[in-house]
Amino acid sequence: MNKFLQKSRHILSIFRQSLSGEDYSFTSGSLKKALFILAVPMILEMIMESLFAVIDIFFVSKVGTSAVAAVGLTETVITLVYSLAIGISMAATATVSRRTGEGKPRAASKAAAQSMIVGLSVSIVLAIVGLTYDQEILLLMGASPELAEYGSVYLQWMFGGNIFIVYLFVINGIFRGVGKPHLAMQSLWLANGLNIILDPCLILGLWIFPELGLKGAAIATNIGRGVGVLFQLYHLFKGRHSLKLKLSMFLPKILLLKRLIKISAGGVGQMLISSASWIFLARIVAEFGQAAFAGYTVSIRVIIFAILPAYGLANAAATMVGQNLGANKPLRAEKSVWLATKANFIFLGILALVFGIFARDIVNLFDDTPEVVKIATLSLQIICVGYIPFGFAMVLSQSFNGAGDTKTPTVINFICEWVFQIPLAYLMAKTFGLGPYGVFLTVALTSLVMASLFFIRFRKGNWKTQKV
Repeated sequence: MNKFLQKSRHILSIFRQSLSGEDYSFTSGSLKKALFILAVPMILEMIMESLFAVIDIFFVSKVGTSAVAAVGLTETVITLVYSLAIGISMAATATVSRRTGEGKPRAASKAAAQSMIVGLSVSIVLAIVGLTYDQEILLLMGASPELAEYGSVYLQWMFGGNIFIVYLFVINGIFRGVGKPHLAMQSLWLANGLNIILDPCLILGLWIFPELGLKGAAIATNIGRGVGVLFQLYHLFKGRHSLKLKLSMFLPKILLLKRLIKISAGGVGQMLISSASWIFLARIVAEFGQAAFAGYTVSIRVIIFAILPAYGLANAAATMVGQNLGANKPLRAEKSVWLATKANFIFLGILALVFGIFARDIVNLFDDTPEVVKIATLSLQIICVGYIPFGFAMVLSQSFNGAGDTKTPTVINFICEWVFQIPLAYLMAKTFGLGPYGVFLTVALTSLVMASLFFIRFRKGNWKTQKV
């Protein structure tokens, strides 16, 4: 009993340390402790990021099925914004973590500033496109003219405020790279806390707030994310960490920008490949009716809620890889990857079991329309079969990214999602007559293929010699 209490106190002490943000060396000492300190705030960060989608769909569902479909179509397109933001954040994490591991804080600070320039440039272009072609984008996604007109206001607000999405990801990538993931976590908690409060107020018109419906969901999300970015910027310039940003560092440095863009290109490429693949899958499902698409939307939101915390473990592995390669400790970097993989295996295995058993109860929390519940339930149960191999592939993919090798995940994603997944999904759904269920089954099968390819490539060890 005493040993159990001592162990519990020890774990609790490390847990508090992970949330406090006190300085810790991730290139020496206990590997399990280092990964735990990094992973806890990253997991909590990803939980809060995933709650954005879940909270929005929960309250929007009170407005009606059309509102759910409009949000689903818009969010499917918004994944392109996420792709660009995550790709840039990969470059920020890889570069900042490598310079931090080398003991070069000034170089890390310069990399952070230049990555923010890249993020700002991308967000301006995205805002122009989204505000100019709002209804055309929704029509392209398969929406009816009526749904496109109804949902355009949501798309306009989301694309107009995409700078908040981009900077949340990019600056959090900087914080993770320097070994301060608790700041990334806190920014998401603040942003999503405001979103949880404002969503019902602005969507349903509670208290002194007007009833804005679908538009209210977008405004609430933008306000929450905007405040989160302000929090990030304050701690980026005034926080207690090794980064010391100065305004002079935001003057474009061509060589550094080229290096960041090169790494980002691979990261953006792999995310665009994945996002575009999901868009094509959504397009296939949309052909089977609004109820089918609404069910797909609900299930994917729930799945994202599960996957993003696992992504936090993968991010922890990426930081460990970057800093330890910078410190010339490739063996320690590799051990951290397998440790993170084991943790993800356990976590997603339990989650798959829970979703498999309680899928219908979970879906009913978001939509009780019989046809929607039927499709969403089977979607959850089928796709969760691939959770474990997907989690395995996720850690290995992020480890390549943490090493600065974003090309390998890009190639593997292309093979798995475009050469294998999209054609097979179409055949299963249309040719073999399985409808949307054929799409769900294909997603699970793709996870197994992807995990196998990542394992083969990772074992070759070329990522250990990657230059950043």
